[in-house]
Amino acid sequence: MAILICGSIAYDNIMVFPERFRDHILPDKTHMLNVAFLVPELHRFFGGCAGNIAYSLKKMGGEPIPMATVGSDFDDYARHLDRMDIRTDRIRRLDDFWTAQAYITTDIDDNQITAFHPGAMNEAHQAVIAADPEITLGIVSPDGKQAMLDHSEQMAAAGIPHVFDPGQGLPLFSGEELTTMIKRADWLTVNSYEWELLKKKTGLERESVLKLLAAGLIITHGGQGSELITADGVQTIAAVKPERIEDPTGCGDAYRAGLLFGLERGWPAADACRLGAVLGAIKIAHAGPQQHDFTPAQIAELFETAFAKPLPG
Repeated sequence: MAILICGSIAYDNIMVFPERFRDHILPDKTHMLNVAFLVPELHRFFGGCAGNIAYSLKKMGGEPIPMATVGSDFDDYARHLDRMDIRTDRIRRLDDFWTAQAYITTDIDDNQITAFHPGAMNEAHQAVIAADPEITLGIVSPDGKQAMLDHSEQMAAAGIPHVFDPGQGLPLFSGEELTTMIKRADWLTVNSYEWELLKKKTGLERESVLKLLAAGLIITHGGQGSELITADGVQTIAAVKPERIEDPTGCGDAYRAGLLFGLERGWPAADACRLGAVLGAIKIAHAGPQQHDFTPAQIAELFETAFAKPLPG
């Protein structure tokens, strides 16, 4: 069976400025700012939430179906997905647009200046979800605003159990819109910063949010692990120590891939979260959101080492 992943597909362009921004920006001239940074180091990665989640899910042996809208420059990404044997039948290409692009410049103090061009992503609402017996689970992850609203409604109407993952798209929505999408979902997953923003926008606390959800709430805390909150109470899921910390980009997507993999197979939710913690630890040791490599057997070994129990069958 398959997991429908609604979200963005994007190119991540990462540039490294080997100096400090502050040494090139005059505080008393910010009203007429005109600066240029020489960036001798440039990396271009395949990214976007739908692509990132699908990548880790496929490597675990899952069957992801990314649903996204891309532009005329999608060919390189398409070949990458083909090499991974990830389905592209629900990826729409609009040749009058560019694929979404993130341009991130980092200085030697790890300060970042980011520009994001949504491109074809803003047309993602044109794709419609209908009931499909092949799809047993879904996720609504960051995408165009209207697409997230529509796909949340369409998944619920189609009877597809799903995770709502507002992510970096959360500031786009009103409290009422967020509450409506939470009501439609089985699971809500956010990081600790997003949780505080969601509470501020909706006025809802944990108990109120939990009553709206069919299953539960997951709050991730980076290196401090995550919380699984259901009607049965709160479980703390320990973080898994990585080999090294290279790049956090895409760690949340790797976690969600593990969560979806376990939920789709009917695992206890805590074990699905533990698998997410393992995948996040592997990802953070590699640059880029889709550069980490592993086999299911390696994951099973890491899971048992980290949690003193075997990976569920």
